[in-house]
Amino acid sequence: MHPMSSPAEDPVEVEYFELILPSEIRRVGEVVEAVLQGCAARNTLGSTTRFRLCTVVAEAVANAIAYGNLHDPLRRVLVQVESGPECIRIGVSDEGDGFDPSAVPEPTHDDCHEATRGRGLFMIRHLSADVTFNARGNTIWMTLPRH
Repeated sequence: MHPMSSPAEDPVEVEYFELILPSEIRRVGEVVEAVLQGCAARNTLGSTTRFRLCTVVAEAVANAIAYGNLHDPLRRVLVQVESGPECIRIGVSDEGDGFDPSAVPEPTHDDCHEATRGRGLFMIRHLSADVTFNARGNTIWMTLPRH
């Protein structure tokens, strides 16, 4: 099954779109706005869902640009979105080597308060209903309930 496929959703009611962008951090806001507009086109979004969607997309795309593609504008970031009546699934892929998400410490541990990495992933995990990664560690899939 394609990672973006959601068996619980009727394929007729699910809208799929994708964006490809160069690894330029200034593009994060544009991507967030495009995803937000695409997801709200047929079904309204509540304020909590809008906040969560904007935050997880911004963090995942910024991480792909900074840590995956190392700010190399020749490398691309792929954002895939499935917007259904019950949930929204977002996939963000970079062209980097990947990483082991289980090796990223949570910034809530006492010895990690001064850490400069891991906060974005922490927020993504806590704002999404489900977060998964591909085996290589260069693609993250985030699922958010629509309501």
